[in-house]
Amino acid sequence: MSHDHADHGHSHEGDPAWKHDGVRVIAAHQLDANTAQTPGMNRAAAINFARVGAQKLWAGTVTIHADAKTGAHHHGHLESVIYVVRGRARMRWGEKLEFTAEAGPGDFIYVPPYVPHQEINASATETLECVLCRSDGEAVAVNLDIEPVEKPESVLWVDPTHPRGGV
Repeated sequence: MSHDHADHGHSHEGDPAWKHDGVRVIAAHQLDANTAQTPGMNRAAAINFARVGAQKLWAGTVTIHADAKTGAHHHGHLESVIYVVRGRARMRWGEKLEFTAEAGPGDFIYVPPYVPHQEINASATETLECVLCRSDGEAVAVNLDIEPVEKPESVLWVDPTHPRGGV
């Protein structure tokens, strides 16, 4: 199957098709920490518009140190997906951070647009390492001044695969 790459703005005279505008590999040591930050966590961008020309997503890493938590925040109109690589994540969300759930290695967390939330490292001794993807190339993080409830309500994660819920 042949593609006329010049029609897509991907032609570089003398270069094979897609050489410069095709697949990109961002090495772990090339992540960019110059992105929106939230107190208590470190974000680093791998994929965004500035780095690779991504139009509709942002991807990177987030690390939360042992026994640490972020401030309350939301990500505006963006949807977020967090994949837990190592450690135990505790998420709090709601107007007063009144709901909570936990996720471990291999688990995915979905955060809808504008939902106030807080990421917590549930371990006092182990670093929490995650991969983070957002639905736009922007790195929106709106920090909030929320007075959290003392004891949040635990929420089981219920979906077709886990009809009885899981924590």
